[in-house]
Amino acid sequence: MGAVYRAEDLRLEGRICAVKEICPDPNATPELLTQAREQFYREASTLARLDHPNLPKVSDTFTENKREYLVMDFVEGQDLHQMIDERRRQGQFLDEDTVLEWAEQLCDALAYLHSQDPPVLHRDIKPANIKLTPGGLIKLVDFGLVKLLATTESHTITVLQGRGTLAYTPLEQYGGDTDTGHTDVRSDIYSLGATLYHLLTNQPPVSAKQRFLNPNALVFPRAINARISPATERAILTAIAMHPDPRPPSTGAFRELLRTTSVPSPLIPLLPAQREWLEAIKANRGLLVLAATLLLLAVLVTFL
Repeated sequence: MGAVYRAEDLRLEGRICAVKEICPDPNATPELLTQAREQFYREASTLARLDHPNLPKVSDTFTENKREYLVMDFVEGQDLHQMIDERRRQGQFLDEDTVLEWAEQLCDALAYLHSQDPPVLHRDIKPANIKLTPGGLIKLVDFGLVKLLATTESHTITVLQGRGTLAYTPLEQYGGDTDTGHTDVRSDIYSLGATLYHLLTNQPPVSAKQRFLNPNALVFPRAINARISPATERAILTAIAMHPDPRPPSTGAFRELLRTTSVPSPLIPLLPAQREWLEAIKANRGLLVLAATLLLLAVLVTFL
């Protein structure tokens, strides 16, 4: 856990920056604290090498009172959670075309992160971590939960401990760094899909944990905001699939899904209960035809 401060650079007059404070685990042993500190500086160096218009630039790190600090650009503007709250108070929704323009910029930022060697995962994409600058540029501002993907291993390496925000976190992210909790680029795609759901409906989706307990708990976006296009709804529902496999395999694939205007039938995925009924009907088609034929004969015999 930690905090972010708005700070003034005393060496470069007039420069305002954001300082991310990382609080150490109070239960960690001295050995683990040393390992975490070394890992922080090693991976903060990776963040400092990132250079993308939709990401704040990390410029420095330091230690103070046994806490680690990450210094980055301060981004002016409203975060998207504030914008959602404003629209909800007005009884309105954000415009879909505007949200899709933001999604394009976010896809650019994530594609850049995922193309690093090793790939970098954000792991905490949500409206509160996205700012719209006065010039109209989208910035993904918080690197608090970034991970580096080990290209030769099945595990990921945590930069700063944390599990994300409930409504935007895929189920596999709760497993930690285990074989059952492996995260990859599709975990960021889930968080981006959940963010778009919130931007277009004024409410976050139910959490993956709730959906695991009740597969029918998720309300489809168009049931909340009928102005959402079927194609955009399909892209969002694909991105927030419970299991990683049905999700788009890359940010580029998700971007193409958002750009697609036509939607094959059915327009929206079937609910699990509906899918089971459909499969049962297909499996017993012959018996159903026979039963229907016998029923028709019985009706004819009755009235003749």
